Parts: sequence; structure tokens; C-alpha cells
Amino acid sequence: PPELEQTLTLLSSHRSVLGYMLLSRGHPVSIIRHAGVVFEGEQGRKYAHAVARIVESVQQGLVEDEVRFMRIRTKRHEIMISPDERYLLAVLHDPSA
Repeated sequence: PPELEQTLTLLSSHRSVLGYMLLSRGHPVSIIRHAGVVFEGEQGRKYAHAVARIVESVQQGLVEDEVRFMRIRTKRHEIMISPDERYLLAVLHDPSA
């Protein structure tokens, strides 16, 4: 849809965004679309599986609640995850930029 295209273009144009991944919720998780060199090749697959495992673990721990948005901060980056029933959107962000 055009709204999704516009949102993804806006995300990737922000100077602090290093990339994004749109993932399927199936097993195994698959990358539907991505932008940014950090999500290319094997490294992208590693990120995809890590994001899927994190979301699955958190949702299993919150039986009575629904996860709508997650923000994970590491030493260098921040990963923002928006889970949906069918998809996961993960955005890698450089908070120092």
C-alpha cells in the first residue's frame, strides 16, 4: 500500500536510521523487505532471527498483555520493534547521530 511505502521511505530518510527490516511472523522468520547495509546478507538474517526470538520470548512472558512496541538499547545502537499479528518491523537507530 502507498501508506506503507511512504512510511518506510520516511523512516529510511531519517539521518539516525541505519536501516529497517520488515519480517514475516512465520517459522522460520523471513525478511520480506529491508533497507540499509547493516541488514544485508548473513548479518541481516542474524538480526531477523534475533528480533523474532526477542519478540517471541517477551510475548510468552506477558500472557495477559499484548506487546505493541519495544525499544532495546545497546552500547552503540537502538533497535525499535513494532510487532503485528503477521509482521514485525524492526528499525536500527544510532542514538548518537
